[in-house]
Amino acid sequence: MKTSTNGYMIQTLHYEFGEIRVFKNFVVVVMNEGITVKPEYNDDLIAISEKYFKQRPFGYITYRKNSYAVNPMIYIRTSEIENLIAFAVVSTGGLKTANLELEKRFLKKPFKHFNNLDDAKDWVNELIKNMPPKS
Repeated sequence: MKTSTNGYMIQTLHYEFGEIRVFKNFVVVVMNEGITVKPEYNDDLIAISEKYFKQRPFGYITYRKNSYAVNPMIYIRTSEIENLIAFAVVSTGGLKTANLELEKRFLKKPFKHFNNLDDAKDWVNELIKNMPPKS
């Protein structure tokens, strides 16, 4: 496993639904136990994308330490965030593959599952590093 470059944390943000850690190339999100992730939470992600990643690509890593529900409709709006280029799910437990397949159908971005956080960070950093330059 490679060591993630650009891996320093910029800020930790706290919301009613959980915690978002902002890094140079991505956010790592830990949702609170028992919540339902709703489409209106995208407003916070849009604000973060505009403040920390203005006009540059970033990835979203959800670190599923806690048990919670996801309304898959959230991904329709998440897909509209132009500079969001990747979505990673990190879980070590019994997250059902069927759940991931359902979520993947609604999200129109590269979507991948990982068993550990470092691999997810490396994947996002690699995608950003290999992006063609904007003309």
